[in-house]
Amino acid sequence: MIVKLTRLAAVGFLLPLLAACAVAPGTGRTIFTGGMSQEDEKAIGFEQHPKMVEEFGGGYADAELQTYVSRVGEKLARQSELPNLAFTFTVLDSPIVNAFALPGGYVYVSRGLLTLAGNEAELASVLGHEIGHVTARHSAERYGQSMAVGIASAGLGVFGGGLASQAGQSLGTLALRSYSRDQELESDTLGIRYMARAGYDTEASATFLRKMYAQSRLEAQLAGDPEAADNFSLLQTHPRTLDRVNQAIKKSAVQPVPEPIVGKRAYLQAIDGMIYGDNPESGVVRGLSFLHPALRFAFEVPPGFRLANAPSHVQAEGPDKTFILFDRAPESYRGPMTSYLRDVWVEGDLEDLERITVNKMEAATGWLRVPSRSGDQDLRGLALRYDSDTIYRFLFLSPANKTGRYAEPFRRTTYSFRRLSKREANAIKPLRVDLHTVKSGESAADIAARMPLESARLEHLLVLNGYSSANEIKAGDVLKVVTED
Repeated sequence: MIVKLTRLAAVGFLLPLLAACAVAPGTGRTIFTGGMSQEDEKAIGFEQHPKMVEEFGGGYADAELQTYVSRVGEKLARQSELPNLAFTFTVLDSPIVNAFALPGGYVYVSRGLLTLAGNEAELASVLGHEIGHVTARHSAERYGQSMAVGIASAGLGVFGGGLASQAGQSLGTLALRSYSRDQELESDTLGIRYMARAGYDTEASATFLRKMYAQSRLEAQLAGDPEAADNFSLLQTHPRTLDRVNQAIKKSAVQPVPEPIVGKRAYLQAIDGMIYGDNPESGVVRGLSFLHPALRFAFEVPPGFRLANAPSHVQAEGPDKTFILFDRAPESYRGPMTSYLRDVWVEGDLEDLERITVNKMEAATGWLRVPSRSGDQDLRGLALRYDSDTIYRFLFLSPANKTGRYAEPFRRTTYSFRRLSKREANAIKPLRVDLHTVKSGESAADIAARMPLESARLEHLLVLNGYSSANEIKAGDVLKVVTED
């Protein structure tokens, strides 16, 4: 009798699990979705879309480029197993090489990725891959996997109403987390299938992956950590290798496309004039300096630090696991900066809290020591009143045993913060992608030397155009170069 009851309980437990399974259109594979239907996915994508666009710097304000990318994406989507799904393709105003998809057909590519790609087929390889994540319902599958643990512990009751609203918060995060190797292989296989059906050169999947590896190696080299290439790449969230891409090409079982579409000329014309690197409207990194012409301020970080600009903050990573974080306080505050630092911003007893003046602006600083797995860390906060409504903040982080070494460099960064004059702000122009036809007798080094970059100009030129050596560049080649307005 006990055995029968146990079996009945097991059946009762499995029924909702089976009800929460579905067949993924792209793969034909049965997946556990946690009860998320395709209608739920559309609702979640619709809700999360504006939030994701805002988080990644907004949409890039170039209607012609956006139309071009959408046209390529829609051409691929029509070849998928969901040809009637209204896909939305968005170009993000971000210099980081990035692409991802939300459930319901929302696909994103950054202008940083568009800068790296060299032709329409390479763009199609990225869009096809992300469409594959949608048609394989990978986000729903990952949601189901995350729900399975809760179901196992809580039994019934997780399939109640309001699933879309419950899932909405987690799906945005899931979209940016790493996929499994099997999921990446599925998306590559599907993307290559859609490319072939649309007439594109499927080898572009491999050529663009090589460019991503080259770009991530260069970024790691410039950051002083050549071994950490995967930390500077889309490959963080899309763990792929050339072997797996080649495996996907074979698994897709597509026949070689006769006279495949590469589309180099159309693609280069589409991105000609696109902003390269940071958009001045959101602040720009120039070597060790960060300048924000719209908000009219600037500061510098110490030598050896690498600046990066994000929509919500600026960060600089330095040697010895040191960091500088900068942002704008979310609230205004009328009291003294010492009170803001002690009572509003920092939780904990600050050491050496003091009022200072930074270039005629009221400020306050103090520090505290916190334990961590890697040892004690020192955190120094700086709050600075820019005007009656605006407070800017620095957070300096260092291992406790390295704080003395970085005290003076951090101090110099503190006192480098200054207002920009209107004339200085107006002088800051965006860098842009320009097209250059190599002339007879013109060397790659000559072309690279004219690019307004701080360092590694030749290396940037080679990566930007998919060359492994300067000797490969010859007269008549059309190159992407970086120019200043």
